[in-house]
Amino acid sequence: MPLRRGFIVASVLLLLLAACSNDDNAGGDTGSTGASSPTETESPTPPASPSESPASGGSGETEVEAEGSSLGTLLVDSKGNTLYVFLQDTGDTSTCTGDCAATWPALIAKGEVKAGGGGGVDESLLGTSARDDGTTQVTYNGHPLYYFSGDQAPGDTNGQGIGDIWFVVSPAGDAIKG
Repeated sequence: MPLRRGFIVASVLLLLLAACSNDDNAGGDTGSTGASSPTETESPTPPASPSESPASGGSGETEVEAEGSSLGTLLVDSKGNTLYVFLQDTGDTSTCTGDCAATWPALIAKGEVKAGGGGGVDESLLGTSARDDGTTQVTYNGHPLYYFSGDQAPGDTNGQGIGDIWFVVSPAGDAIKG
């Protein structure tokens, strides 16, 4: 069974890599998975709709935490879902819209944005940025934060290195490229 799952994940990643490598979409419209919106309470899969951000639940706040992984310590939401940065973003302005945003949903701020209780996150690096759709995206060290629709469970890092433009992010606010 693990071999079959690995093959499926590898196939999905190859398709996404092909979509993300399309030069016609260099402005951030980097592919689509056609993923449907998961339920907020049961599925750890990142939402296709920004209004269902799994980091916030109903608490009126959005937390960012640091968690150890095989890639090193990286940022996650309060449920352990991995967060990514997009190297084609300019400053704190997101350039991932349309099909790109379906594949790479933004971490949307719900109420106060703060560091989670586990330590490791520098609260002074947390911020927000307005998106074209009117929502407010969480930023860290000036970089908008995203989920990857191909991550199926907390701790998954299936989006790491896709197109050589999507990376997990360290508590220092840097893309982890290794």
